[in-house]
Amino acid sequence: MRKITSTNHENEKALETDCPFIFALSLMGKRWKPAILWKMSEGCYRFGEFKREIPQISEKMLTQHLRELEADGMITRTIFAEMPPRVEYALTPLGVSLQPILLELNKWGENAKKIKKTNF
Repeated sequence: MRKITSTNHENEKALETDCPFIFALSLMGKRWKPAILWKMSEGCYRFGEFKREIPQISEKMLTQHLRELEADGMITRTIFAEMPPRVEYALTPLGVSLQPILLELNKWGENAKKIKKTNF
């Protein structure tokens, strides 16, 4: 995380507010957020289910990204008053609106892998 007073931080904030494309990418994140959002297209998920579906992500990163996605309004976190406590994550309407874009990105990725494999 950058210092709030740094020039890089100021530049990032300016890009996020001025450029819709950069703003959208900042909400989606880099590696794990799109994977989390992609999995959630199938429905609600619990923490352990994310760990099974995306085994490469550490618990720390999963927790951090789930919190960021919730803060950005992409997902909701529902705590059920049961014993043991149960927490479920679900897409918000904003998160659902991203699903067609993730689907197209997935298709593009499949094609790009094929092209890269045959050309290199």
